[in-house]
Amino acid sequence: MKPRRLLWLAAGLLSIGTAHAAPSETARREIAGLIGALDGSSCRFQRNGSWHDAPEARAHLQRKYDYLLKKDKVDTAEQFIERAASQSSMSGKPYWIACPGQPEQAAAVWFATRLKALRQRTP
Repeated sequence: MKPRRLLWLAAGLLSIGTAHAAPSETARREIAGLIGALDGSSCRFQRNGSWHDAPEARAHLQRKYDYLLKKDKVDTAEQFIERAASQSSMSGKPYWIACPGQPEQAAAVWFATRLKALRQRTP
């Protein structure tokens, strides 16, 4: 085999191990459902000590999700919860959610509960 062909073959094989998969259609639908569940609620969202209404929280989480997509750092709904919806990337402080008539809870728990419910409704 010619040296040039060997280089191309080696480069191709190396790229296989480093390629990132994009979120599946199911994962994209689940993540959209999670963001939508917050946006469609009357819950408040706390980040870095400040409370925000649901539309503000949705916009913030959407920006974080879009960023993670560009960096190939989110392939599943669980990764979205862990990397975007659980804590501030700047301060490391956990996010909290307060819904009417319910105690405040960590956003990670709230989103995990919503994900479970989404999956039980989807065949």
